Parts: sequence; structure tokens; C-alpha cells
Amino acid sequence: MKPGPSLMRHYLQFKDLRAEEYAYLFERAHIIKTRFKNYERYQPLVDRTLAMIFEKASTRTRVSFEAGMYQMGGSVVHLTTGDSQLGRAEPAEDSARVISRMVDIVMIRTYEQSMLERFAAHSRVPVINGLTNEYHPCQILADIFTFIEHRGDIQGKVVAWVGDGNNMANTWLQAAEILGFTVHVSTPSGYEIDPAVAGVRDTGCYKLFNHPMQACEGAHLVTTDVWTSMGYEAENEERRKAFVDWCVDDEMMAVARPDALFMHCLPAHRGEEVTAEVIDGPQSVVWDEAENRMHAQKALMEYLLLGRIG
Repeated sequence: MKPGPSLMRHYLQFKDLRAEEYAYLFERAHIIKTRFKNYERYQPLVDRTLAMIFEKASTRTRVSFEAGMYQMGGSVVHLTTGDSQLGRAEPAEDSARVISRMVDIVMIRTYEQSMLERFAAHSRVPVINGLTNEYHPCQILADIFTFIEHRGDIQGKVVAWVGDGNNMANTWLQAAEILGFTVHVSTPSGYEIDPAVAGVRDTGCYKLFNHPMQACEGAHLVTTDVWTSMGYEAENEERRKAFVDWCVDDEMMAVARPDALFMHCLPAHRGEEVTAEVIDGPQSVVWDEAENRMHAQKALMEYLLLGRIG
């Protein structure tokens, strides 16, 4: 019998884990990344199989999970709606019952959070949210790990969110409530965050600003996302007009703290949600952030499959 945690856990939203669990994950991600950089072989997930299910296309999510699982000694099965019954109206519940009998852990990147939850409810193995319309917990996990690497503990800090009140914004709010920092949110009218979807009880963990410059004042981290997320392409032109003043530029970074970082989950459109000067400038850590998806997710998979190490 394979060893594992005493209680199976899913990771469907950022709030599925507690602050002390995140402290452990960030520590493990640092150890795992250091071993990777030193070319030290570390394969605790030998004979474990990850199923990756994509209803939304991906670059970073696929590469980070697939490379990470192989590096940890495991194997990967890659599924899309085009090459599985998921795209032929098989209920998520039935897919979960079958797939979870054949693999050890599942990552799903899909549209509706409800589909992910239905799958997890009928899965015999841990399920990870690789992105839904509502949440993107693995990205925020990597973002906070990146902040800690560069600036130390995020508790008590200010994160400025500039742009759409989307899955990233929702997840930042959850993280702020759990880890004790504040999010300054500035979105165009009609694209605000929905606190009910974000699922935060502590309204003190975020502040709303009409103008992005105000949100960036005194921020330790300024972050944004594309104006049109996947699945909303029909709104592209309308969004381009609404978001024109929400492009992170040198002026916004100038009112943030002098040592403020800039992050973007990528892909980025220079000249739209961020200028080239900012994303390619000295305060940008987007490439570290992108790489850290892999290291943070390796720590997450290790934890969900093996529990605490040591």
C-alpha cells in the first residue's frame, strides 16, 4: 500500500488550506527549488500518476505540472476535451469515478468551478484547481512564494490589484484574508469584484479604489492580468475601451513603494494591461513568478499525496 496523508484533501480554492499549511508549503517549495537548482535528484512521487484535464488551453499550467511531476519521479496522463469522453457530454461525476481509480492525483483546468467541485466530490484522489472562471489558487500560491523570495513575509503588506475583478482578484482576496495582508483593488465600472464569489468574510482585507493610481499608492506589490480572460473573447473590444486607464505604467509604479515588485500571471499584452517598460523593467519579477508555478505546485502535490515530510 502506498503511504499518504491520513485524510485526503482537495485544493479547489485558496481558502482550502490554513495559514500554517501555507507556511509549510512555502518552506517546502524553497527546499524543492533549491534541490532543483543544485541538480539534486529528489523523487518522492515514484509510481504516482498525475492526470491533467484541460478544458481550457494552457502553456504554463501544463508545463509546470507536467515537468514538476516528472522531476518528482511520477508520470503524467494528459487529457483534453478533444481526446476524451469529457468532451462528449460524459458527466463529470462518472469521469471522476473512473479516472480516480487509475491515477493518484488530478489537476483540472476548466471553466465553471461547479464542474470542478462535482468532479472532486466523486474522486477517490486529490483534485487540484489548475484554473476556473472563479479562482486560480495555484497562481497565487506561486505569486506569494515569489514575493517571499524577494521581500520576505507578505503579512501586513499591501498588494495593488489593477484591472478585471476576475478569478485572480478573487483569489488574491482569499489569500489576504488567510495570510494577513491587504489588497487594494481598482477595476473599471462594471468589472468589479464580487465579494460573494471571492468568498471572503473579512472586508478589512481589501479596499476598493476608483482610480488605479490610488490603489497603487504605497503598495509593496502591483499586479494585473489580461483585460479579456479566456472565455470572454466576445467582449474584447468593449473591454479594451473600458480598461484603457487601467494599464500599469511607470507612473503607477512610481507611487508604489520604491522597492515595489510587479507581477503578471501571463500571457501579457504589452501596451494593454501593462507597458513594456514595466513588465521588462527592474521591478518586474514575472519570469521568477512563472518558474515558481512549478516549484510551488511540486510542494503542493507532495503535500496532498504524502502529507508533511519530516
